[in-house]
Amino acid sequence: MGAAYEIESWMDIDKNLEKAVEVQKYSSNHVKTNWIKLFIDGTPESGTGFIDPVYLDGHQGIANWSEEEVTDITRKANEKNLTMHIHAMGNAAVNRVVNSYVNAGKDELRNTIVHLRNVNAEDFKRMAEHNIYAAEGMLWHHNADDLQETLLQVFQGKMALKGYPLKSFFDNGVNVTSHSDFPALSHSPDDPFGIMEIVVTGVYHEENAKPWWTEELITREQAITALTINVAKQMFIENKRGSISTGKFADFLLVTKDVLTCPEKEIHEAKPAATYFEGKKVFSIQILRAVE
Repeated sequence: MGAAYEIESWMDIDKNLEKAVEVQKYSSNHVKTNWIKLFIDGTPESGTGFIDPVYLDGHQGIANWSEEEVTDITRKANEKNLTMHIHAMGNAAVNRVVNSYVNAGKDELRNTIVHLRNVNAEDFKRMAEHNIYAAEGMLWHHNADDLQETLLQVFQGKMALKGYPLKSFFDNGVNVTSHSDFPALSHSPDDPFGIMEIVVTGVYHEENAKPWWTEELITREQAITALTINVAKQMFIENKRGSISTGKFADFLLVTKDVLTCPEKEIHEAKPAATYFEGKKVFSIQILRAVE
């Protein structure tokens, strides 16, 4: 489990960075505590995401931190061996964070941006060059037809329909991981196989909707990569977990359906048959039935 120390804009930065360092004493083989969390903006859908060009009504959104502040915090945190983990959804907010990481961060600390609803084309390359990780919400790569039309009334141009650039991260060599963000989008699935089907097809199977931003859909193999080994890399544990190889812990699932070969629209039907953690079976359908 990864735990981040969150700092808000009203807090004393230096004092709280020292507290974050002190928290490292709770780190263990199963708990990692080496992240600083910031929220630089809100969500574009709510009009609080920090974007460029501005919304159709003329406002730009809300930025909680200036670039100078983020740069200063990044420098101080990385000097203390703490990794930055910043919520940024608007393209202007993402650009502000990328600038701060490039100018003040240490590439080896794998500073991370989470959500990234919009990304400027030039920032993909800079993220790859400076080992900036993208914790992307694969869950969000769909929308009902009526919401797609609503977004077109809020944003300028094609920005409304270009929300989550998953394929571009892979194409540019950016390490991208998946998070579900459930229940923020509460009518969507919270399991990895339902999420995988969404980013492969652009459609949530319960919705009667057009596929969402099809040029940014990814392969099943890429989806599994974002759910496994890339997560381990983001957590600095890729030498122990995230894939099956000699010397690593035996963490794996047995699944009721082959999600790599079954029809795309059946991926969501897959269920865990058994879960193994560090070589021990901790869940199985048989165990569940016995409890019931």
